[in-house]
Amino acid sequence: MRELNLITSNPGKLREYRELLSERFHVNMKSLEYPEIQADTLEEVVCHALEGLQEYSPVIIDDSGLFIDALKGFPGVYSAYVMDTLGCDGILKLMEQENDRKANFRCVVGLLDEEIEIFTGDCPGEIVRSKRGTGGFGYDPIFVPSGYDHTFAEMSVQEKNLVSHRGRAMRALIKHISFTRI
Repeated sequence: MRELNLITSNPGKLREYRELLSERFHVNMKSLEYPEIQADTLEEVVCHALEGLQEYSPVIIDDSGLFIDALKGFPGVYSAYVMDTLGCDGILKLMEQENDRKANFRCVVGLLDEEIEIFTGDCPGEIVRSKRGTGGFGYDPIFVPSGYDHTFAEMSVQEKNLVSHRGRAMRALIKHISFTRI
């Protein structure tokens, strides 16, 4: 089985990647410092990071953002920083007076083998009024995907992978891999 390096320090991400890629790859978690820039798009962040990780090829890295309509797309590309500083409770506080709860989770997965390939996945939904569930990570306890009545944190990894932004981006990656020599 071919080895694939996932650059992350997040064990939740590792579980999600292994769940979808395990038939074809052994996914290794590499917790490495890498060049991360502040940019206007998730795609720019991922591409820049991959340029500095060539020695670990084949390598995957991803970046995700929660884009909330009522907050004009905030936290967006700053989602990781906002999670570290405000957390879910801070987002809920910012949303207290908002009736428009619509949001979109976006994930950009970058694969570096011989060249950089980018795959995106979006998951529309809404922000709930209080945290629910104990699974997942990040904003999962406050986000309900469209067509569901429970948060990502209330879903199993398998169920979340079926509808999540990361699951959709990973399926695009898997489709690409199916037609290449990786």
